[in-house]
Amino acid sequence: MEMIYEKEYQLTDMQTDAFGRVKPSALLSFAQDIAGAHAAKLSGNWEQLQEKHLFWAVTRHFLEVFRLPRVGETILLKTWPMVTTRVAYPRAVEGYSADGTRLFRMVSLWVLMDTQKRSLVLPGKGGLHIDGCNRGCEAPIPSSLTPGQYENAATRSVQYSELDRNRHMNNTRYLDWVDDLLPLTFHKTHRVQSCTVCYLQELLPESRCDLSWQMDDGGLLRLEGTRSDSTGEKRIFAAQIQFTEDVL
Repeated sequence: MEMIYEKEYQLTDMQTDAFGRVKPSALLSFAQDIAGAHAAKLSGNWEQLQEKHLFWAVTRHFLEVFRLPRVGETILLKTWPMVTTRVAYPRAVEGYSADGTRLFRMVSLWVLMDTQKRSLVLPGKGGLHIDGCNRGCEAPIPSSLTPGQYENAATRSVQYSELDRNRHMNNTRYLDWVDDLLPLTFHKTHRVQSCTVCYLQELLPESRCDLSWQMDDGGLLRLEGTRSDSTGEKRIFAAQIQFTEDVL
């Protein structure tokens, strides 16, 4: 089996923002799609995993953007599994323009989950083995993010359109929530340069999530998503997004 898997994507209005640039959430969606296609060849598709009471979930993303492609462009994505860790299956993704220029790179940490217990299945315990390689050109492995409380607050609830086949909020939609915190005037003059997102617990249908966030003078946005229940406050996800000025 070829270690590097490739697939082309054409950018339409559905994947781009009000200024014609691809949305960060769309980059994660492309990465999710190509990772799923490659993983299906290596370890079985979604239906085959369901028969084993397993599903793939992302716990962390790190994305580094060199240029955001625009509507109408065709981009080539390349992906490969990295060396498996004690608990996760890292996967690298790179995106290229039609002339071969590298547009972005990312590394995601994937884990196997038990569909019934909704608990982690360690590598070697789920009957799957994936040979990976570290080629030396990958983005950094995404790190954990320290909890924080920030000056701005908002509340969101999970909508039906944000769910995936695992019946929880899809990991790509969290960056849409981040985008919605910022005004049109900011998006017009800034783009994402890099971001780290850590997914700590599932958000299930109609769940409410309290967001606290702030942006420093250097364009670094830090965000916490939490949910309270009878057992106290639970940390759901965290993100750090570095924005840079962008000339349209």
